[in-house]
Parts: sequence; C-alpha cells; structure tokens
Amino acid sequence: MGSGGFPIGVLARRSGCTVETIRYYERAGLLPAPPRRGAYRSYGEEDVRRLRFIRRARQLGFTLEEVRALLRLAAGGQASCGEARALAVAHLADIRGRIADLQRMAEALSDAVRACEAGDPSGCPLIETLHGAEAAALTRS
Repeated sequence: MGSGGFPIGVLARRSGCTVETIRYYERAGLLPAPPRRGAYRSYGEEDVRRLRFIRRARQLGFTLEEVRALLRLAAGGQASCGEARALAVAHLADIRGRIADLQRMAEALSDAVRACEAGDPSGCPLIETLHGAEAAALTRS
C-alpha cells in the first residue's frame, strides 16, 4: 500500500486498538472514514495519533460522548483548555461518586461476610442483607 498510507492491520498494531475497535470508532464518528486505495482503506499517522488519544481517554473512563467533545476541544488549541478542564472536573466528580458507592457496597458485603463467619443460627446474614436491600429499594419506589 505505497505512498504513505497503510492498511487497518498496521493501524491496529501501531495504535494498540483492535481492528474491530477501529471500525467501531469509525461507525461512532470518532475516527473519520479514511480514503481508499483501490478496495482498501488507507490510514496515516494522524489516525494513529487520534486512536491513541481515544484509547487513553477511554482508559481514563471517559464516555464516547466525552471523547467526542475532547476531540473537538483538542482541535481548538489552547483556547479550549478551560472547557477540557471543566469536562475533566465533572468526570472526576463522577468517578469519586462511583468510588464512594463501591466503598459502601464493600462495607455492606464485609459486614454480611463477618456475620456469616460468626455463624448466626437464625439464618444466613448475607441472604438477609440482600432481602433487606430489596425491601429498602421497594419502600423507596
């Protein structure tokens, strides 16, 4: 595939993404449709950089919509830094909220496991905890 372009398999190796992921990002509009050389798509260095950017953003937990916004902001230069920061601050708050939820879940499960280990003869504390969560959810509805 001469004169600067390379096929999707090379793009996959160089970007760290699978071929399926690359095609998915193309369908999602995160990666522009590449030019064709005959029957084959031809990718370039900008595609490698863009995919690495997308991959890193996804590793940090950004949604596809957030990645789309970050890509737009990245194209805008330094003036977009404040908007990117605001997006990152909102994302960080979301992550911290999920961590707090996970910590609460871990504490509840830990308490149930300790109760199981104590050998409560009246029933299974874990099952009772789960029934209690179900009852609490039903009363909130």
